[in-house]
Amino acid sequence: MDADMVKEFRYRGRTLQELQEMSMEELISILPSRIRRTLRRGLGEERLKLLREVKAAKDNPSGKPVKTHLRDMPILPNMVGLTIHVTNGKEFVPIEIKPEMIGHYLGEYAIPNKPVKHGTPGIGASRSSLYVPLK
Repeated sequence: MDADMVKEFRYRGRTLQELQEMSMEELISILPSRIRRTLRRGLGEERLKLLREVKAAKDNPSGKPVKTHLRDMPILPNMVGLTIHVTNGKEFVPIEIKPEMIGHYLGEYAIPNKPVKHGTPGIGASRSSLYVPLK
C-alpha cells in the first residue's frame, strides 16, 4: 500500500458524490434517527431560507458569507465545502463544512462557552483563597 494514498471519504458506504446526487428521501433514510426525525417533520421557513443561501453561495463563492442563528440545522451533503458563520451566542464563528460533518448539527462546531482558565486570586477574593503556595 502506498504511503501517499489518501483514503476516500464514505458515509455509510456512499461517496460524497453519491450523497450529493441522492434525493432527500434517500438521504433521510441513511441519516441518524434524531436528524431523520427533524427532516421528516419538515424544515420550516428559516431552514429553507438557509438552504437557498447555501445554494446561492455555492453558485457565487465570492459573495457575502452565509451567517445563521440556526444551531440546530443538520449538516447536509450540499453544504460541504462552504464556510458558514454560526452564532455561539456572542459572535459568529466561521465553520468550514467538511464531509465528515454530515449527519451532525451546525451548533456542535460553534462552542458557546470558553474553557475556564483559573489564575491567581485577585482583589476581593476570600481570606482562605489568598494563600497561593509557591512552586
